[in-house]
Amino acid sequence: MSCLRGRDPGRTLPVRSGSVLLSLLLAMTLGAAACLPLGPLAPTATPVPTVTATPTATVIWFPPSATPTLLQVPTYTGTPEMSPGIGTRTLSDNFSNNSPWDTAVSDNASAAISMNRLSLAVQPGYYLSSMRRELPLSDFYAEITARPSLCRGDDNYGVIARGVGSSFYRFVLTCNGEIRAERISGGTRLPIYEPVPSGDVARPPGEVRIGVWAVGEEMRLFLNDRYQFSVRDPKFPIGAFGVFVRSSGSEPVSVTFSDFEAYDVKYTLPTKTPIPTP
Repeated sequence: MSCLRGRDPGRTLPVRSGSVLLSLLLAMTLGAAACLPLGPLAPTATPVPTVTATPTATVIWFPPSATPTLLQVPTYTGTPEMSPGIGTRTLSDNFSNNSPWDTAVSDNASAAISMNRLSLAVQPGYYLSSMRRELPLSDFYAEITARPSLCRGDDNYGVIARGVGSSFYRFVLTCNGEIRAERISGGTRLPIYEPVPSGDVARPPGEVRIGVWAVGEEMRLFLNDRYQFSVRDPKFPIGAFGVFVRSSGSEPVSVTFSDFEAYDVKYTLPTKTPIPTP
């Protein structure tokens, strides 16, 4: 049965009394109420906004390694020979004989040979040398072992090359670890190589093997078979070999020398390329 009824046109409803009319209105109200839902309507749920997650960086536990670039390794030529042309040994002296060397004893200095060593000792402020004049050397390689026992600061010791009277070349080792070269001419000192540090210089109670390679006007210094520097000077082409010590401070200096050897050298120095004149 439909809850809504249309009006029948052309049909006239009879007039009724008030009680009947009231009953009719009540019936219509109940009929309309019957068409309504029995319970209250459920409210529409408000949609909850969706939270968008913030993206995080992906952790790469084992990243791919970059392909290494191959290094370009330069090709070097061999280390140049700094003491070429060394030939036969011309002299070997173990200091068992004191006649070839200058020896002397005084209150201020002494040079003496004992127990296969040449010992040089000086008081503060003094210089002393001992020369082996028996065999003058021109083109040669000579080496000797030095052992400083009392030596400090600017005190120095070393070897003498091509000595003639009071003129010679001197290769100096200072007790503070520097090396240099000097030319002594008639008692006048001229530096020919300025002081530079060297880790091969012996400090008490160490020892050092001092070598000098000389050909023509060029001379090269070696310490413990390691090249140190070279000098060129044509002043003295030949002379004796010797050793020396000097006290530059307020303390005495003492150094012993042993195992002297000399070799012949046959070598022609390369000719310098002339610089073209513009």
